[in-house]
Amino acid sequence: MTKAQKKQLEDFLKLLEEAHDGIRQALTAKKQPFVLDLLNQCQECAIKLGEIIEEIEGEEAATIPWLENYCELTYQLYEQCQQSLPASPKPMGKALQKSLAQIRHSVQYDIPERKEIVFLPYKASMWDSLESVWKAADEDPNCDAYVIPIPYYDKNPDGSFRQMHYEGDQYPSYVPITDYNAYDLAVRRPDIIFIHNPYDDCNFVTSVDPRFYSKVLKEYTDKLVYIPYFVLGEVADPDNLEALKPIEHFFLVPGVFNADTVIVQSENMRRAYINVLTERSGKNTRDYWKKKILGLGSPKMDKIQHPSAEDEKIPAEWLPILKKPDGGYKKVILYNTSVNALLHENEKMLKKMRSVFQVFHENREDIALLWRPHPLIQATIESMRPKLWSEYQELVTQYQKEGWGIYDDSAQLNRAIQLCDAYYGDGSSLVQLCQKAGKPIMIQNVNILEED
Repeated sequence: MTKAQKKQLEDFLKLLEEAHDGIRQALTAKKQPFVLDLLNQCQECAIKLGEIIEEIEGEEAATIPWLENYCELTYQLYEQCQQSLPASPKPMGKALQKSLAQIRHSVQYDIPERKEIVFLPYKASMWDSLESVWKAADEDPNCDAYVIPIPYYDKNPDGSFRQMHYEGDQYPSYVPITDYNAYDLAVRRPDIIFIHNPYDDCNFVTSVDPRFYSKVLKEYTDKLVYIPYFVLGEVADPDNLEALKPIEHFFLVPGVFNADTVIVQSENMRRAYINVLTERSGKNTRDYWKKKILGLGSPKMDKIQHPSAEDEKIPAEWLPILKKPDGGYKKVILYNTSVNALLHENEKMLKKMRSVFQVFHENREDIALLWRPHPLIQATIESMRPKLWSEYQELVTQYQKEGWGIYDDSAQLNRAIQLCDAYYGDGSSLVQLCQKAGKPIMIQNVNILEED
């Protein structure tokens, strides 16, 4: 049981204590209706207390029999007082207090207080931004950690919700998943909630279910923690506000403002956040942001340094593309295409991609291309560039049909990083991750085509 839940039980016990005082006063004043009403309220309060304990600790919780005894006592006293009030309030008062003391003792010593931590990822491919923190919590014997993937929606151009997605079945096999409908945040009130989507209703392309917006979640926990699902290119000078303008929109999102703690990738990035947020919120807020923003590093980097067995398992259908006729392996190039490049370059970007595919097709005997598009490309292009989407889809279909390269839209980002020999493509978080893994990097230039 969490600290907040234990506090809730203690609040119920205080209400019963106050009701007992009221019963004693009403007995002394010979006010039978008040006595009966308070006894009825005591029983209802005890029943509610029992329901809360059963939901969290189970029906076999040691406190339940003591609550049943209390309910039986209040019922018997109610029946007696309906007939006539006792001459002295002391015996009834002592009986109620003794029963309440037994309940209080059981709540204190029979119900262990454990830290409960909830992780609310939405896209399985972004789970690496939370995984190492979850592992630490899961290994703590005094902590209960829950991974609860939440649904998200594609958005129409007018902002309305379109298709719902739920990726709870796409997480690594070693991660136990809890269904979001089976965990009541309002009842459980976990000690800490971790999120990696900071946008609430401010994203034009997708939205997590509004029940899981950061402004809602902060009401269900004493500590809401936001860790970005991305890794940005490191800033050379975090004190240069003008130089930070291209990335400051990552800092000015609801999750940053609503969270109690924000964990970012480095101390330099922490300073960048603090400077931008102070500039927007006022100089007197600097100390607030300094306490709130922590530069402890990104779990995405932890994942690169500590790959799992699943990250190193190559799908059987990839092997014919990866292997040479003599049984040796080809060099593998991880080709990453981003959302921003398509939005800014449109058809020009598609022309560039065709040129890239032509080059790698010509060199397919020695090099295997592993194309991994950004997971939000479909939702973004369908919503913001619907005409471009059909042409892009044709390109994807043709690439998959020809079968000379790998198309990887799975949730296993780290597998692609571990497998590749080098990175080629657009600038993105993948660049920093591949650099951390020691892979050579080359950023594509949309203006350079094979025919040129």
